[in-house]
Amino acid sequence: MPQATATSHSGRRRHDREIVALAVPAFGALVAEPLFVMVDSAIVGHLGTPQLAGLGVAAALLTTAVSIFVFLAYATTAAVARRVGAGDLASAIRQGMDGIWLALLLGIAVIAVALPSAPWLVDVFGASDTAAPYATTYLRISSLGIPAMLIVMAATGVLRGLQDTRTPLYVAIGGFAVNGALNAGLVYGAGLGIAGSAWGTVIAQIGMAAAYLIVVVRGARRHGASLRPDVAGIRASAQAGVPLLVRTLSLRAVLMIATAVAARLGDTDIAAHQIILSLWTLMAFALDAIAIAGQAIIGRYLGANDAEGAREACRRMVQWGIASGVALGALIVLARPLFIPLFTGDQGVQNTLLPALLVVAVCQPIAGVVFVLDGVLMGAGDGRYLAWAMLITLAAFAPVALLVPMYGGGLTALWWAMALMMTVRVVTLWLRTRSGRWIVTGATR
Repeated sequence: MPQATATSHSGRRRHDREIVALAVPAFGALVAEPLFVMVDSAIVGHLGTPQLAGLGVAAALLTTAVSIFVFLAYATTAAVARRVGAGDLASAIRQGMDGIWLALLLGIAVIAVALPSAPWLVDVFGASDTAAPYATTYLRISSLGIPAMLIVMAATGVLRGLQDTRTPLYVAIGGFAVNGALNAGLVYGAGLGIAGSAWGTVIAQIGMAAAYLIVVVRGARRHGASLRPDVAGIRASAQAGVPLLVRTLSLRAVLMIATAVAARLGDTDIAAHQIILSLWTLMAFALDAIAIAGQAIIGRYLGANDAEGAREACRRMVQWGIASGVALGALIVLARPLFIPLFTGDQGVQNTLLPALLVVAVCQPIAGVVFVLDGVLMGAGDGRYLAWAMLITLAAFAPVALLVPMYGGGLTALWWAMALMMTVRVVTLWLRTRSGRWIVTGATR
């Protein structure tokens, strides 16, 4: 075998090992997170329909509030990974602590808004008169855990940047188990009802945050990093997060517009749309796991001034993204007779669902590339471009989606609009990676 070919194979195997080592535990942790809400729903559901409806409204509000700040994980991962690549672990952990302090401050600010405005927020989300009191109770209590949730996000970013995705998996599994036990005990054993479910989740989130802080503090002491808040560092973390916040809000706007359009198409279409969104989210976890690996690996290579290593890792991860997308698309097509009846027995919903689901299957290879390149550019700290690219995507998607009901299109037409959205994303991200402008080496961007 020629030397160049052997070196190429060796490089691919090295990248494959790194991607698998980071992506598999990251996928487990991502899947564990939504199980919190599922456990709450299963336990609260036995209290009655109004309680379950109240939980649904409050959980949607909490998920929206927390997901807005996902940049705490993304920006921290990239910044910490760069310093790891540069061989400065003390500075890496110090950067991570800035992100954690920012998370605490943001969490306190959210509590200050959520507690007094909870009844109004519940009303805006359309809770019924019978469900509203339960939603308000759950929201007010659960909001007390938001600082812990945000600390978990930032600390997860620290560990990902340190090339550790196993610890977040262990913490997520532990948090899930504690949450389930506390919910059952407080809701039924202590007779606290929906308030017990909220308190159980808050205690579990605080426990997870404490576990992360123990790990980070030990690392800081081992490498001589300061744990005190640094105003300049916190401000820098916030500035790095603003573009990613714009990106996240734009992406949320796309999903909200799609849901609003589906609702206008009728009950059958919105029911089918929600099923597809659930499947879309599950597949996104698998692809996002590769993106998380990309954030950590690319940041480390760039911090080590290894531009060629970053390019090679990017190419290999794109191949992983395409292969994963093809596999997921095929799985959707082949397994559809098995899972569609699990979601609904309504023949009308099934008939509406099927052609739109095939569009989703076709789009999965594109989605695989989108997730990977998104992770690569995040790892490179190229947040400003990601923000502009997502705004362009939103501008392209919104008018097309809004025209669907005007011209008599159905759910399949809406998901073709979603396919257009993903195509615009892949084009903007591909153009950036091809240009090489994302490659900025050094401990800081």
